[in-house]
Amino acid sequence: MPRILVSDPITQAGIDLFKEAGFEVEVKTDHTKEELLAKINKFDALIVRSQTKVTADIIEAASNLKVIGRAGVGVDNVDVEAATKKGIIVLNAPDGNTISTAELTVAMLLALARNIPQAHASLKSGAWDRKKYTGVEVNGKTLGIVGMGRIGSEVAKRMLAMGMNVLAYDPFFTEEKAASLGVKLTDLETIITESDFITVHTPLTPETKGLFGAKEFARMKKGVRLVNCARGGIYDEEALAEAIKSGQVAGAALDVFTSEPPTDRTLIDLPQTVVTPHLGASTREAQENVAVDVAIEVIKVLKGESFKNAVNLPPLRPEVRSALEPYFGLTEVLGKFLAQFIPPSLKKVEISYLGEVSKSETSYLTTLFLKGLLQASLAEEVNQVNALFLAKERGLKISEKKSLDVDVYSSMIRVEAGVEGETCTVTGTINEKKEARIVEINGYRFEMAPTGNMIIIDHTDQPGVIGEVGNILGANRVNIAAMQVGRKQPGGKAIMILSVDTPVDAELIQKIETAKTVTRARAISF
Repeated sequence: MPRILVSDPITQAGIDLFKEAGFEVEVKTDHTKEELLAKINKFDALIVRSQTKVTADIIEAASNLKVIGRAGVGVDNVDVEAATKKGIIVLNAPDGNTISTAELTVAMLLALARNIPQAHASLKSGAWDRKKYTGVEVNGKTLGIVGMGRIGSEVAKRMLAMGMNVLAYDPFFTEEKAASLGVKLTDLETIITESDFITVHTPLTPETKGLFGAKEFARMKKGVRLVNCARGGIYDEEALAEAIKSGQVAGAALDVFTSEPPTDRTLIDLPQTVVTPHLGASTREAQENVAVDVAIEVIKVLKGESFKNAVNLPPLRPEVRSALEPYFGLTEVLGKFLAQFIPPSLKKVEISYLGEVSKSETSYLTTLFLKGLLQASLAEEVNQVNALFLAKERGLKISEKKSLDVDVYSSMIRVEAGVEGETCTVTGTINEKKEARIVEINGYRFEMAPTGNMIIIDHTDQPGVIGEVGNILGANRVNIAAMQVGRKQPGGKAIMILSVDTPVDAELIQKIETAKTVTRARAISF
């Protein structure tokens, strides 16, 4: 009989599910580390929230442990790498707080619009000042939502019902889904310039950190109001404070902060801000939901059934891992490349495994590719277990092809992505040192290492183009580390790939696109 140790408080509903499944459950929520080390080897599953620190030495002592279940989203308190190496599955419960966070977002937006906390505090202090706290209606206003995952979509439904016009930005949200929901799918620039209110629902990644800073605030409507119940750091807090002080931003409602608890109280102390101490999941219902969700998935693992919400994977069979491991990095890199190279509204992806690699069980590689493709745009944790599920959930059609026929290299992986009006292909391989290489983009041949910062430039092959691009980069103090040009015929269309030493922003990309014969430039970062 499987034995479950619940070492942090969870609701009784989750514990009851384990008992109903016939498992033995021990609930003890005040272990010392030494106590946990001494007893962990007796259990098949460990259930935690954020209190218990599941460190590498605890995992090492867990000789019978098969799964760790986190009743919540974040797994910062679990050494996932150590668990993965030991073959222990780590599960979380990313869906249980969807409604809770969506409702808090709505409450924060309305509190911000009507100055409710400020008026409340004023009245409590003995004042009666109606004019000072005059607010604005949300009816008829434009709400920009960045990130249309589960939470963003739930916020959209609620604010549409309140009469708001909703603009949505999400690279993997389709026109069909937008139409069915009643929102207008658009780009980030439109969100910035046309919204009266903006709310963000994305993960904190290198791409989203500081997504909204001084330049973005300056381009927003004067008097815009901002909400963040997702992750601290998406708004540049220092720049946001300055924008509020200047009056460019009317106010902000923040449940999350870059540092928690915040060490800098500048934003908190501004009278125009509405703030809460990370309460997104703090409802009785959300706490019950995450306990039930994680219990259901842990039971599936222990019964040998298919499961979801794993943040890692059990090990592959040794012979399969040996054959596929050289391609792990390559497939994820191809996904990261396409996520930055193609326009939004991706519809379908076809992955072709060519040569020797086609002889293996390539579905694992496909999930790695999807992890790279989706991670930057989803608030959910994307991993090899849930990547395919999340892709299909967002309307992305995935197909695989295999062929032993290959030219030049013994193995190649080619990805063809279909977007509205165009098709993009990128091909990669590994060299004799097992290093990933991109060897083809849209039929143009190269051999470039996908690392660091790159610029991809579509142009016509004419004298002086490379020099002009080099001069633009030099004038902006961007050093070129490597360069290759792919062309099919002299004087025809060509692609230039530059490896540069520093990241390239959108303003510099626009300058590059002014160079003669350049039709398009894109910045890629790994």
